[in-house]
Amino acid sequence: MSMRWMDERQRRNSTVGFSLSADILLLSSSNPNSLCYVETAELDGETNLKFKMGLRVTDEMLQEERQLAEFNALIECEEPNNRLDKFLGVMRWNQEQYPLELDNMLLRGCKVRNTEECHGLVIFAGSADTKIMRNGGKTRFKRTKIDELMNYMVYTIFALLILVAAGLAIGHTYWYEEIGSKAWYLYDGKDQGASYRGFLSFWGYIIVLNTMVPISLYVSVEVIRLGQSKFINWDLQMYFAEKDTPAKARTTTLNEQLGQIEYIFSDKTGTLTQNIMAFKKCTISGRSYGDPTTAEGVSLDRGRPVDWNWNRYADKKFQFMDNYLVAHVRSKKDRDAMEFFKLLSLCHTVMVENKDGELIYQAASPDEGALVTAARNFGFVFLSRTQDTITIREMDQETTYEMLALLDFNSDRKRMSIILKFPDGRIRLYCKGADTVIYERLAANSRHKETTQTALDVFANETLRTLCLCYKDISAEEYEAWSRKHKDAQLTLTNRDAALDQVYEQIENNLMLIGATAIEDKLQDGVPETIAKLAKADIKIWVLTGDKKETAENIGYSCSLLTDDMQIHYGEDVNEKLSSRQANRRNEPQTVHQRKKKPAEPFFTQPGKNALIITGGWLNEILYEKKKKRRRLRLRRLGRRSPPSSPQDGQPMNDLEKEMRQIDFVDMACECEAVICCRVTPKQKANVVSLVKKYKKAVTLSIGDGANDVNMIKTADIGVGISGQEGMQAVMSSDYAFAQFRYLQRLLLVHGRWSYIRMCKFLRYFFFKNFAFTLVHFWYSFFSGYSSQVAYEDWFITLYNLCYSSLPVLLVGLLDQDVNDRLSLKFPKLYLPGQQGTLFNYKNFFISLFHGIFVSLIIFFIPYGAFLQTMGQDGEAPSDYQSFAVVTASSLIFTVNLQISLDTSYWTFVNCFAVLGSIAIYFGIMFDIHSAGIHVIFPSVFTFTGAASNALRQPYLWLTIILTVGISLLPVICIQFLHKTIWPSVGDKVQRNRKKYEMELEEEEKKKPSAFQRGRRSRRSAYAFSHSRGYADLISSGRSIRRRPTARGGPQDSIREVPH
Repeated sequence: MSMRWMDERQRRNSTVGFSLSADILLLSSSNPNSLCYVETAELDGETNLKFKMGLRVTDEMLQEERQLAEFNALIECEEPNNRLDKFLGVMRWNQEQYPLELDNMLLRGCKVRNTEECHGLVIFAGSADTKIMRNGGKTRFKRTKIDELMNYMVYTIFALLILVAAGLAIGHTYWYEEIGSKAWYLYDGKDQGASYRGFLSFWGYIIVLNTMVPISLYVSVEVIRLGQSKFINWDLQMYFAEKDTPAKARTTTLNEQLGQIEYIFSDKTGTLTQNIMAFKKCTISGRSYGDPTTAEGVSLDRGRPVDWNWNRYADKKFQFMDNYLVAHVRSKKDRDAMEFFKLLSLCHTVMVENKDGELIYQAASPDEGALVTAARNFGFVFLSRTQDTITIREMDQETTYEMLALLDFNSDRKRMSIILKFPDGRIRLYCKGADTVIYERLAANSRHKETTQTALDVFANETLRTLCLCYKDISAEEYEAWSRKHKDAQLTLTNRDAALDQVYEQIENNLMLIGATAIEDKLQDGVPETIAKLAKADIKIWVLTGDKKETAENIGYSCSLLTDDMQIHYGEDVNEKLSSRQANRRNEPQTVHQRKKKPAEPFFTQPGKNALIITGGWLNEILYEKKKKRRRLRLRRLGRRSPPSSPQDGQPMNDLEKEMRQIDFVDMACECEAVICCRVTPKQKANVVSLVKKYKKAVTLSIGDGANDVNMIKTADIGVGISGQEGMQAVMSSDYAFAQFRYLQRLLLVHGRWSYIRMCKFLRYFFFKNFAFTLVHFWYSFFSGYSSQVAYEDWFITLYNLCYSSLPVLLVGLLDQDVNDRLSLKFPKLYLPGQQGTLFNYKNFFISLFHGIFVSLIIFFIPYGAFLQTMGQDGEAPSDYQSFAVVTASSLIFTVNLQISLDTSYWTFVNCFAVLGSIAIYFGIMFDIHSAGIHVIFPSVFTFTGAASNALRQPYLWLTIILTVGISLLPVICIQFLHKTIWPSVGDKVQRNRKKYEMELEEEEKKKPSAFQRGRRSRRSAYAFSHSRGYADLISSGRSIRRRPTARGGPQDSIREVPH
């Protein structure tokens, strides 16, 4: 796009920072050489500051408003896309071309820090083109599986209502032709045919039987959900006191879905971890440090943190338990220990800012920041740097070293080095890196290899991120020879990185080992225990993170998601297996695809657990999501490109093949115990979630804490936001929110399970009581000429769902629990019925239907048989319609209220009051509306005058009610007894031994909780693998070092280092 000066000029508080609302090309800033620090937590979840740089030409030429106003350039760049890690473009200005990269871009969602003023050119704006918005998803209306099932059941009931009404209408037509029209005493004075009377009867029965369609069900369900949401909000065990953050149910419509989760998709940084790196342990000259000790070296079970008051530069937040190492360093007797911390203070790419006498470090990686901070506390303080010098304070002495070369880290080298010239003229190389690459480059006479290796194994087993430190003394002649090769490699135009790596290899050899560091990426409290407990509940956890593969793998081990007995498969293995399956499918005869789909063969045939670790790049490759591949498919659909007759370099031949590839990937991933997707964009996170939802029909939950997790949270059936260090975007987009990952187990295994059980029990009972109530009219119609006459009194029909049967079932839906919260957490297997959907489905619905039919038969026909040829105590026959209505209604009220009593697992005073109160309210209202006084006031409304008192004074009718209720409940009691004794569920077994298990829990709480045991396998924990590329290019160029003059003029006034 071509544009004259369109600027987004920001002047804000430099400490607080400001967020950007567009993708902007950085032109210049108030910092030296247009350096701009940004926080990208909303994009990738990382809270450490990163730097962006303007082009040199724009920095020199666009500093004043007049220059900005005259700026006129043509920008050619890639189309809008969702790649957060890539930008390609060219700026054409003054007959010159300048390449544009991601380092020159300030993306929407970034927060600018430590920059008073910056000028930029808007490249992409609006809600459609910016990269973060391209990663956004549509807001989806979420509904539970029970909601969908309930809607289908209501449709079924409505269809059943129409069929029953139609059948009764046909019955009335035939009855009128055969009987009604011939009985003179039934003549109503209306000249209407049998068919027309049948038509009227149909609509009459639609009205009479309308209580089959549970209209009040939806209101009751929402009341129960509201109450369950309040219980989540009020749960003090999900309250995080440190930040005064309670759990929050931000929706009231998804509670029971929490009891059906099968897959959890979790972010890593800030969700599983605290995003805080801490220097925990180290080994120097074969001796390990970091465990609690006194200053004399005596080991302690529980020590006190080191007092740093002796060091005015110390970071008071830094905690270290080994007092002996501090005393050892301060004594200056151990040269290796001094060299160890000197290396940490010199070999890095950290930038430092002195603000009001306080040193503020800006590191490209939080790991590196933790190491420099550790050196600072031990008395080796990094003070400042220029392009070719670095100054530190060694205990009480300030020393400046000349920096001859900085060999920066990259993911292939897995190490970084710095070559320094000491004040006394010596030249020394310091190197730090992964043990796998350092040990290959150690000198034959290097000491402490074995003891350091043992310490590394111990650190790795504790899932600490390790790093080896070493040095090498270089002669002046050797350095001069190497320096010439280095400069030649820097000037190479093709394969410069490879040439530099080759030159680095020539100097990074024959190293002398000093020791190793161990850094802890702090997990949130309770994460391993939570993951282990959710795994026992058969919930699979996938980690979707934008972090590096090695970092994600380390965290997978530390949080017990990955274990030593798992076989790990990476992207290359996955792609090979999927390609093989696809090739076999292509080679199969065409008729095979036309046959009934056979179940797919498993990908992993060998016994044992499997885990999958895959990067975003491989994910695109596997799912055919690369841009060129998408374009080919689109052109084929438009008919502009014919499908290939044979596969070309792994391309899908059609949409069906792409879909089959996705199904294969999901099947393979679901065979694994754990899946970790790293280096994935927000859109890829959402795509993975949607694939599992689409092909597994599973209930999914996504949990994250940053803006880069919003799309994933919206896509999943349940979205959970953690209020962490990355803002509130995830919380604002979530359905549930709390402060710590460990609360997830309580949300699912307690609140989710209870909500599901309560809702299922409520629905089963609600359908039953409505069928039992309504179908009495159906049986009565066979004795009333199918005339749409009701079997009960009108006021009973009106108040049945409102007063007589609503409160007990509502309280069951709100308060019932089969076992308490502690036992729910102790036995995660109790969660399985929710995943399997066994407590409420069409089978349960038809059981409730037939149960209601059975009870309605009993309630109608036993009183009907009892009323035949019956004489009361007073010599009068009580077999009138009104007495019959009173007896059936009373039997129904007793039956449904005692039935909910049998279904109640958790009794409280409120439940007892509700059941007894409902029966009492029924009799109280019935005697009132059957009284003579109210009949006198409203004679046409209350017509059952004296019916209740007349019928219920007959002992024979009370015996009829008792018999009816007993026969109605007896089969239920027998079935429940058989189920709990012969076929008990896990819940029944826990209930039976509840007191025993509660005593065990009390004993466990009294005992001291054992520390979490890490894995025992010796594996490399790779700090260096996860360490991101540093600021070496920036430092070497000198662009961040020189101060900009106070009065900024044209390009001739800019101070720059001339490149050698």
